[in-house]
Amino acid sequence: MDTFYISHGSPTLSIDDSLPARHFLKSWKETIMEKRPTSILIISAHWETQEPTVNVVPRNDTIYDFYGFPKSMYKLKYPAPGAPELAKRVKELLTASNFRCVNEDKKRGLDHGAWVPLMLMYPEADIPVCQLSVQTNRDGTHHYNMGRALAPLREEGVLIIGSGSATHNLGAINSVNESVLPWAYEFDNWLKEALLDGRYEDVNHYEEKAPHAKKAHPWPEHFYPLHVAMGAAGKEAKAKLIHHSWELGSLSYASYQFSTRPT
Repeated sequence: MDTFYISHGSPTLSIDDSLPARHFLKSWKETIMEKRPTSILIISAHWETQEPTVNVVPRNDTIYDFYGFPKSMYKLKYPAPGAPELAKRVKELLTASNFRCVNEDKKRGLDHGAWVPLMLMYPEADIPVCQLSVQTNRDGTHHYNMGRALAPLREEGVLIIGSGSATHNLGAINSVNESVLPWAYEFDNWLKEALLDGRYEDVNHYEEKAPHAKKAHPWPEHFYPLHVAMGAAGKEAKAKLIHHSWELGSLSYASYQFSTRPT
């Protein structure tokens, strides 16, 4: 099974029909992936921990980890079943690959980096979902190696999704003039070329290799889910750009599919 990196952008993706990315995700089962996964492992930018951590719950609560948005957004629910067996398998695979400490969280549900895209992709909320955290105290290679450890899940019917944002600088968004800012365009274009050319090591070391890396990602949490998805697909995987749009001048919704088959 292929792996994916989804740029989830603003939480308003959950209600704003003017966003092209919303329509892309709503058409997921028809245009991207017809096969139903047995379960979903999602790595969201919005769960940061010191060590890799999985949520182990019978059913996922909906976490409203955003503030000051329309009231209707706080009424949305995504009560997907938990995936405790998948969580156990994730822990097993990571531990076997020298991730010595892998924790379990037996209370946490799904944050908006997980439930917003999944609500659009699989609105029935009937596929078991497990969430895996990111570690902002580590680097891209750490997360790529996490993905490599999880690669066997692809043959077990598990859909692996990294959910972040190709560019993410909330201090640079512009609601007045939505023309794409040059630094955002240059970073986004570099990322596209690097992924499509298979230069995954460059992406692992994006801080040194990419133009405007610190401007595009002042903090790395929205980028590291990409490394997990990339690593899980394997070094021979082919990347494909499956969606691209912009919001607020600097927020890229670029999303990628990683396939070991011709795309």
